[in-house]
Amino acid sequence: MPAMDTPPLLAFIGGGNMARSLIGGLVRRGHPPAAIRVAEPVPALREALAADFGVQVHADGADAADGAATWVLAVKPQVMAAVCNTLAPLAQAQSPLVVSIAAGVTTARIDGWLGGGQAIVRTMPNTPALLGAGATGLFANPRVSASRRDAAQALLVDAGLTVWIDDEALMDAVTAVSGSGPAYVFLLAEAMQAAGEAEGLPAETARALATQTLLGAARMLAESGEPAATLRQRVTSPKGTTQAALDAFEAGGFRDLVRAAIGAATRRGRQLAAGG
Repeated sequence: MPAMDTPPLLAFIGGGNMARSLIGGLVRRGHPPAAIRVAEPVPALREALAADFGVQVHADGADAADGAATWVLAVKPQVMAAVCNTLAPLAQAQSPLVVSIAAGVTTARIDGWLGGGQAIVRTMPNTPALLGAGATGLFANPRVSASRRDAAQALLVDAGLTVWIDDEALMDAVTAVSGSGPAYVFLLAEAMQAAGEAEGLPAETARALATQTLLGAARMLAESGEPAATLRQRVTSPKGTTQAALDAFEAGGFRDLVRAAIGAATRRGRQLAAGG
């Protein structure tokens, strides 16, 4: 029986939580650990990656990236320029597919730091990706071929839903809706729990009810195929308890508040993308 082809080398520059999640998904799907390299400056994290997944680990980014077909830039936005400047000679010599999971850093800035002419996919995952329940927006610059788009999407398939964005400027809205969105849900959970406690429920009971209610409602949205408005109407009886609560939300300007919050996050994303 002929040997199976070994997939091209894949390099993760940064070995934090999101990188671990993506690496774990790749290994579970049968990607050979020997074909994955990870550059991580923290010794304890390097050792854990090697022990948990059997991947190759390096302290230096260039050592991991040299010869890899795809680089996943999984470092914090504030160190992206320094990391890319270090990798620029290799990028110019080898022209890898570059996939960034750093928030607020545009493909143009990454391309400039790498010396120009690079195929870059910018992604915006959110924290539920760590559980395989995330939502990720992706944007590819014009140098990314169809096959490389497929390769970038395959990296994120175990992280949850993926959506391609044609206009990079809209990545700030993706960040505002889904990238920051889990925090909005956590805030709602906090508020629901606190309100339940104020009505006399024990703290653990209020927490359990709020958590399961949010989980169940999200599943209904995802699995029913029905619009949110339809599901809301079905659970709202005229003059009932739900109607009373919704009337209070509307009277308090709930929709306007959500729109203002998404707008504020979008504007801040644009400032960060511009280096502000």
